[in-house]
Amino acid sequence: MDSIDRITGCIVGGAIGDAFGSKYEGQQSPSIDLCADSLEISDDTQLTLATCEAIIESHGQIDPPAIASAFVRWFSESRITGIGASTYKALTELAVGGHWALVGNKGERAAGNGAAMRIAPLAFCLDPANPEDRRTIRDVSRITHHSEEAYVGALAVVVAVRAAYDGTWNGEERLLQLVIDSLPDSRVKDRLIEIESVEAGMSVSEIGCRFGNSGYVVDSVPLALLGAQRAPILGFQRMILELIAVGGDTDTIASIAGQIAGMWMGRSALPDEMLAHIAELEFIEQTSNRFADGQRKRRPSGRPFE
Repeated sequence: MDSIDRITGCIVGGAIGDAFGSKYEGQQSPSIDLCADSLEISDDTQLTLATCEAIIESHGQIDPPAIASAFVRWFSESRITGIGASTYKALTELAVGGHWALVGNKGERAAGNGAAMRIAPLAFCLDPANPEDRRTIRDVSRITHHSEEAYVGALAVVVAVRAAYDGTWNGEERLLQLVIDSLPDSRVKDRLIEIESVEAGMSVSEIGCRFGNSGYVVDSVPLALLGAQRAPILGFQRMILELIAVGGDTDTIASIAGQIAGMWMGRSALPDEMLAHIAELEFIEQTSNRFADGQRKRRPSGRPFE
């Protein structure tokens, strides 16, 4: 499987989770309709695509001001929907000239999953084991979320996506343990350890009910990673449906899981019956292909972090 198929699989897989999950956000144990007509993506995918565009325009560099400018452009053009409170505050302040490192909520009020949901493209440009690259991941997270937990949640997603990309996670190892070993002390890490210690024999629904399924990053990112870990056994569609059936912050949880599982599987293996419902699929694929092609040209072998 080539790098373009994998990278596109990450972005498109996330869009599937977002679009299917958005319809049921905030519901508890929803009844899922797979025969729905056109399904719209929300801010999870929109901000991920804006991040891809900023990286393309910056010739592969991760430049927080450029990413913030892309967010403002999309926001000003009314291309972002379903925005959470912290992200909305940041975008409105950026739009009137606020500095990217100073806008948005701070502390516990900013411990949502809005940074984690859009961070996946950085996994193809940065090495999360490198301290300088970790600072960049923190900076990009801070555009909307001034919270160490939000940053650690975003870091966990970058670690997981990279592990799927470079083969560190090949569907057999324990993805949760790989991520745990890479994280600093935090509530996100503690939750992952808790889930890893009890999840054998428990369904995704049981884990979600026991530990939480809200937009709080400590609830959502570990649950999404658990779903991705089970994708090799469940398959992509069943994984997404099981996560949505838990309820809560369904779009972001399913989107993050879809990004990681889509990376592992590749675009060519994503289910056509789900893709057929995505309203903006052509644009999503065009943007993700441009982004993936840029990464391939910078790394001709298709291997990241050479």
